[in-house]
Amino acid sequence: MPKDEYQSRAFNIVGTRPIRPDGIDKVTGKARYGADMTAPGMLWGAILRSPHAHARIKSIDTSEAEAMKGVKAVITRADFPKLDLDPGMADILDNSMAGEKALYDGHAVAAVAASSKSLAYAALDAIKVEYEVLPHVVDVDLAMKPDAPVIHAARQDETVPEGLSENVTSRSQYGHGDPEEGFKKADLVIERHFTTAATHQGYIEPNACLAQMGADGQGDLFVCTQGHYMVRDTCAEILGLEAGKLRVTASEIGGGFGGKTHIWMEPVALMLSMKSGKPVKLVLTRDEVFRATGPTSSSSTDIKIGMTKDGKITAATGTFRLQSGAYPGATAFLSAMCGFAPYDLEHVRTEGLEVMTNRPKAAAYRAPGSPMAAYAVESVIDELCQKLDLDPLETRLKNAAREGTKSAYGPTYPAIGLEATLKAAQEHPHWTAPLGENQGRGVACGFWFNFGGNTSVNLMVNPDGTVSLSEGNPDIGGSRASMSMMAAEELGIPLDQVRCVISDTGSLGLNDVTDGSRVTFAVGLATIKAARHAIEIMKTRAAMKWGIEPEAVDWVDGAAVPAGPNAGKFPPMSIKEIAAIAANTGGPIAGHCEANAEGAGVSFATHMVDTEVDPETGAVKVLRYTVFQDAGKAIHPDYVEGQFQGGAAQGIGWALNEEYIHDEDGRLLNAGFLDYRIPVASDLPMIEPVILEIPNPGHPYGVRGVGETSIVPPLAAIANSVSRGAGVRLTSLPMSPPKIRAAVKAG
Repeated sequence: MPKDEYQSRAFNIVGTRPIRPDGIDKVTGKARYGADMTAPGMLWGAILRSPHAHARIKSIDTSEAEAMKGVKAVITRADFPKLDLDPGMADILDNSMAGEKALYDGHAVAAVAASSKSLAYAALDAIKVEYEVLPHVVDVDLAMKPDAPVIHAARQDETVPEGLSENVTSRSQYGHGDPEEGFKKADLVIERHFTTAATHQGYIEPNACLAQMGADGQGDLFVCTQGHYMVRDTCAEILGLEAGKLRVTASEIGGGFGGKTHIWMEPVALMLSMKSGKPVKLVLTRDEVFRATGPTSSSSTDIKIGMTKDGKITAATGTFRLQSGAYPGATAFLSAMCGFAPYDLEHVRTEGLEVMTNRPKAAAYRAPGSPMAAYAVESVIDELCQKLDLDPLETRLKNAAREGTKSAYGPTYPAIGLEATLKAAQEHPHWTAPLGENQGRGVACGFWFNFGGNTSVNLMVNPDGTVSLSEGNPDIGGSRASMSMMAAEELGIPLDQVRCVISDTGSLGLNDVTDGSRVTFAVGLATIKAARHAIEIMKTRAAMKWGIEPEAVDWVDGAAVPAGPNAGKFPPMSIKEIAAIAANTGGPIAGHCEANAEGAGVSFATHMVDTEVDPETGAVKVLRYTVFQDAGKAIHPDYVEGQFQGGAAQGIGWALNEEYIHDEDGRLLNAGFLDYRIPVASDLPMIEPVILEIPNPGHPYGVRGVGETSIVPPLAAIANSVSRGAGVRLTSLPMSPPKIRAAVKAG
C-alpha cells in the first residue's frame, strides 16, 4: 500500500478506546514487577555507597563482612574483570562500582550477597572504607571555571574551546544565517540568563533485578528496565560474557520516563551471583534511587532574541550548559537543537556545552534537554510579547515552522503540526476565559524529534485462528494495546483475537530501548509489516486450496477472497479456516519483520495554563491546564491523552517544586518523597488534552510518537503564567514560594 494510505483508509479498531489488556493483572496484583521475582536458594544483595561527593578510595577492608555467617559474597571493583573497554563502557562499569575514586554522594564502592536482607545490610556496616576527601563541584557554572575541581582528566574532545575547565567535555553548534545582522533589524532585543535544577523522574517503582549466573557461564537476569536488549549487551560486554549466553527478561515497569534507559546496578547483581554461585536479588531503596540513579541535568542558559514591533523574530541565539553528572555525555546538544526548533528563523545560532559535576550520572527525563531549552526560549518570547503588547499565540503563529521550513538545527521539515496546535489553542474556550487578580495565563510551544531504530516483531497465527504477537520493547506507554490494535486492524479480525507479549532477549531479534517516543511508531510499523507478511502467506494457502494463483487472491475483513470473477467463485476463507488447514498446506503460519525504522516524524505541542500567585507567601495554585499536541494518528486515544496529561503533571512539578538540594559537602539532602516533593492530585487541576492528527508520512497509519513532547512546554508555560500573575519575570526553576516572594518584594 502507498505511504499515504492513511489519507483514504477507514479504520475500524485504530482510534477506538478498548479496555487496556494489562489492567486486570495490575489491579489484582498478578503483574510481576522487578522486585516480585524469586528463585530457589536466592540471596539478597545490598550496596555500600560513598558518603562523600568526591573522594579517593585509599582502602576497603571486607574481611569482617566476609566472616559473617550467611554472607555468601562480598565484591569490590577488584572483582570485576579488567577488560579493554571503550570509554563509554568503562564509565558504565565505573558508575556501577567505583574504582579509584568515588565521584558523587551515593557512588557504589562495595556490595554483598547474604541469606537475608537484614544480614546483607549488617554486612555493609562491617565493611571499612578509608577515604581521602577531595574538593567537589555540583553547580554547572562553577564546574566550567578553570580552577574547578576536575572530575575526570583528559576527557575533553576537540570541540571544546580553550580556557574552560576539563569538566567541559564537548561543545556542539547549530544554526544558519547571521544573527548579528538580524539583531540590527529588531525593534527590541532581550537577553536573559536562566537556570533549572536537576530533577528526578520520580518513578514509583524502585530499580530492582534478580540475577542468576550458572557455572557453565549461562546467565539469566530479570529486571525492570526500558530496554532489556541494552541491559544484555552492556552487562555482557563489561563482564566479559558472550551476549547470547545472557538472557534478560523485562518485568512490568512501574514508571521509567527515561530513568530506566541506563545501567545502574545490574552488573553488581550479576557479579554477586557469579561469586556466590546463587541467584541474587537486588532492590534499591528510595534513598538509593535518588542518590545513585540518574536525575535529569541541571542547566544554565543564555538566550538572546530580537523582534520587530509587529512580532517578527529577526534573530535568535542561545547557549545551553547542561551538567552530565560524574561522567561525560549529557544532553546539551539536544537543547541546542530543540530550543528554536518550533520557529522559522532566518538568523539563528545555538551552542551546547556538556559539563561534568560531582552528581549521579545524568539520565533522560522524557525529552532530554528540550524542556530546559523551551523554558528559556519561550520565556524570552513571552517577555517580548509583553513589552511590545503583542498577542503571544498570534506572535508564535507568525513565526511558526511549517512544512518546508529549514529547521534551526538543519533539516527541512515535512508535514508538521505546530500551526494546527496554535490555531486549536486560539479557538479553545480556555484562551478567552476571564482571569482574576494575581492570576496569569501562560502559553508555550515545544518540540521533540521522535526516533525509529532497530525493531523485531513476530506474529504467529495459531491453529484456532487467534494471533500471538511478540515484540521486544517493555510496555511503558500502552504498546501491547497499540500493537494488538494495529495487528487486528491489518488482519481484519476482532481485537480480542490478538494477544501481545514482551519477549525476552533469547526469543526475538534485537530491539532498541523503549525511548525517544519510538515504540508506537517503529514497533507499530514492524507489526503492520509482520501482519502483511502473514496475510501474504495466508493468501497463498487459500490459493493453494482453490487451485489458483496467489495474485488472484485478496484479503478482505479477515478472510481470503477471490480477486474478481475471473479468479473463480469461492466463498471467503477466514483466518480461522486457513489456520485449521495449515498443517496440510505448508505448515505453521507466521509473519515477521526485522527493520531499522526510519521516518519517525517530529512532534510539536502548545500548552496553555492559568495560575494564581499569592503575593504574600509566593505560593502558586494551578487553576487550569490545556494541552494541544499533534499525535499524527492516535491509535488508542486514552493512552495518548494519558501521555499528554502525564507530561504536563511532571512539568508542573519541575517548574514549581522539584529540585535536588545538596549541602556544602555535596551530599543530597532530600533523597525521598517527603522532602523531594512531586505533585500529588491536590496540586493539579484536571488537565484537558486536545489531540490533533496531522499524519506522519513515514508511517502507513500516520503515527507520530507522543511520549516526550508533552513535557517540553510546561516549564515555560507555567513560568510565563506565574510571571504574568506575579507581575515580575522569573528566570530560575523551580519557582518555589521563597523565590517568588522575594522576586515580588524586589519588584
